[in-house]
Amino acid sequence: MHGRLTRDRLSVTVTDNGVGGAELRAGGGLEGLADRVAVVDGRLVLSSPSGGPTALSLEIPCQHSHSVSS
Repeated sequence: MHGRLTRDRLSVTVTDNGVGGAELRAGGGLEGLADRVAVVDGRLVLSSPSGGPTALSLEIPCQHSHSVSS
């Protein structure tokens, strides 16, 4: 897993060493994840060739702030 937070975007990529073949299909968990990412104007990309590996990448816009108490 690799993650990166920039000023306005969070990017996460998860890669496995499996046999591949994952797909976004109706009613499946990966499609549900893609739907949730889309709700926050994000993007999900799946790469899962036969023989593997599978890589799932997502990017979501974000704003982070620092709070300081005195």
